[in-house]
Amino acid sequence: MAAVLCVGLTTLDVTQRVDAFPEPGQKIRSLGAVLSPGGPAANAARAVAALGGRAALLTALGADALGEFVRASLEPVQVTAVPGTTPVSMVVVRDADGERTVVSRNASVPVEAPDLSDLLDAADVVLLDGHHEGLVIPVARQAKAMGLPVVLDAGSWKPVLDHLLPLVDVAACSHGFERSEAEVHSYGVPLVIRTQGAKPVTWSRNGSSGELPVPAVEVKDTNGAGDVWHGAYAYALASGADPVAAIGFASEAAAVRVGAVGDWVERLARWQDSRSGSTSC
Repeated sequence: MAAVLCVGLTTLDVTQRVDAFPEPGQKIRSLGAVLSPGGPAANAARAVAALGGRAALLTALGADALGEFVRASLEPVQVTAVPGTTPVSMVVVRDADGERTVVSRNASVPVEAPDLSDLLDAADVVLLDGHHEGLVIPVARQAKAMGLPVVLDAGSWKPVLDHLLPLVDVAACSHGFERSEAEVHSYGVPLVIRTQGAKPVTWSRNGSSGELPVPAVEVKDTNGAGDVWHGAYAYALASGADPVAAIGFASEAAAVRVGAVGDWVERLARWQDSRSGSTSC
């Protein structure tokens, strides 16, 4: 079973669907509300588990009701949580096109890494999101020393990336990531990928470059789509896929996410079962 260790941010997401985003000072009625785990690392781990992989998550959670709810909701992901806080993300999704807006505290308390031996020994690939510097740097250093592939979810520039990028094998950047492909390569990153929503995903490696189209899909919810992309990409690598070929699989998985309202984890698992020829529903 392909095993991925996801390291970084976990949040509690409060998601509400609306007909239209409110104006400043306006009060509106939502179409529905959902509480769920969120955050780049946690969502990626949930995607790995839904796809049939062994997902481990190293993160920080508070020792409170919020942290307990998130931990319980992450099953079957193996969660290792150091003491910290449980950030709350307020997510508003526009019903017509799935566009979302997010307000979140993210990682705000310094944390220290536990003994990493067992987590890394069990992993085929390590996926980092750049949050929780006290976790991602020690993990990246040890993974690099062990020869484990290290994938970075580069959503936005963070100061820690000056130290993290030299330890990364694949940097998967969002459309809005503030550094060019050439700048990322200058840190020694062999493969740089950039996702661009509905536009083709671009990649560059060893002087070669290319692009791969993404599936056309009716977009219902974009929240966490990038996280699912990264989780699916890491899962594909852990399963033995070529690093460039894995892009297509990740984009297909992300398309399943944006086409789902509600339990995207179950929908992703069903999609994977259908790809495997399973008759389960």
